[in-house]
Amino acid sequence: SLSQPEREGMFHRGPGLNLTSGQYTAPIAGYYAFTTTLHIVRREPRRKGQGRPGSRLRVLVCVQSRCQHNSHLETVSRLESSGDLFTISVTGTLYLQAGQYASVFVDNTAGSPLTVQRGSHFSAILLGV
Repeated sequence: SLSQPEREGMFHRGPGLNLTSGQYTAPIAGYYAFTTTLHIVRREPRRKGQGRPGSRLRVLVCVQSRCQHNSHLETVSRLESSGDLFTISVTGTLYLQAGQYASVFVDNTAGSPLTVQRGSHFSAILLGV
C-alpha cells in the first residue's frame, strides 16, 4: 500500500523505510537493489588558490552502519574547484537478513560544509530471496 508523502514529491511503499532515521530495514532476508542519488552543494566562500588537490567525496550504502566491512556499496568522486553543485549516484545489490538495515553515508574529505539538496533520493527493491 502506498503511504502518504511527508513532503511534496516524496513517496514510499512498504514498511521498511524510516524517514526519521534514514534507514531501510529489510522485512525479509534477500537480495535488495539499492539506488541513491544525492545532489550536494558545497558551502564555501571562494578564495583564490583554494581547492585542495585530492579532495574527494565518498557516498556509501552500508548494512548495519558497518561501512568498513565488505557489505557496502561505494562511489568516490573528486571535488573539482570549478563547481559548487555535485550529483553523485550509488547503485548495486546487497544481501540483507530480515531485520537488518541499510543507510546512506557521506564521507567528506573536502574540509568544507556540504548540504544535501532536495530532489535527492534513496530506494531499495527486493530482487529475490
